[in-house]
Amino acid sequence: MKTLTKANVRHIGALLRQGRNPAVTVYDSIGSDFFLEPAPGWLNLGLWEGPGDPDEAPHAVRRLVETLALELPRGGTVLDVGNGLGAQDLVIAEVVGPARLIALNLTESQLRAGRARLQAADAQPVLGDAVRLPVQTASVDGVISIEAAFHFPSRARFFSEAMRVLRPGGVLAFSDFSSERTVPHTPGELIAGLSNLRIWGMGRGNLATSAQIGDAMVAAGFVDVGVQKVGARVFPPAIRLFRHRLETLGVEQPYLYRFAARLLLNQWDLLYRRKMMEYLLVRGRRPPA
Repeated sequence: MKTLTKANVRHIGALLRQGRNPAVTVYDSIGSDFFLEPAPGWLNLGLWEGPGDPDEAPHAVRRLVETLALELPRGGTVLDVGNGLGAQDLVIAEVVGPARLIALNLTESQLRAGRARLQAADAQPVLGDAVRLPVQTASVDGVISIEAAFHFPSRARFFSEAMRVLRPGGVLAFSDFSSERTVPHTPGELIAGLSNLRIWGMGRGNLATSAQIGDAMVAAGFVDVGVQKVGARVFPPAIRLFRHRLETLGVEQPYLYRFAARLLLNQWDLLYRRKMMEYLLVRGRRPPA
């Protein structure tokens, strides 16, 4: 078992401060070789068919991206907002066959770490903000975002920007966390909720129910809006996998890291079982001209 190093202490200090862009601080701290990652280069929770066996993990994370990418028009220009470490862009390229693929990320370290994957996907890396997309109006056929919208300063502004950059008939498809019940009933729920807001660099403004997210899509002008709750295929198996990773790979981590990870997983389990947290697959289309 390792003891805390100076780098570990700096890591913890950065998470406590967080700064102007909390999400960037969070993912800078996670790095490109997180010991709990479902598969190399992947940070999403996956869309599972089984109970969370390690052998399914590489397929589950791909399945999530494939499911959303299948909603997009083929052969056009695709914008991936919050592209992580680039592994998902390889899948998007395989499924959609885009003429142009733009990988946008506010975390520069992730773009650098994923450079080889982006090159393999023939994706153009862009450092930018989801609520101020550095993309021309009506120039994109599909927008996809995997587990990033809950970090954005405003989902409504992201939806407005997605509507602006999409061509008529273009599609936005994304996965998101929702907060189906924001008022805690017990001290445990309160502590779990506040802890997760802090750890993931979120404020209360990031909390929204599935209905509110769907309504915000409609308010932004999207039609054919669909919001699907798939938490049962995400949280229980992902939590089981991460607990297994913690028991095997986690033994080499400092005790404080292992304690924090175990506590976080217990809180996820509580929030999901108490129906406070849900996982969504969302899609909407810009109306044809």
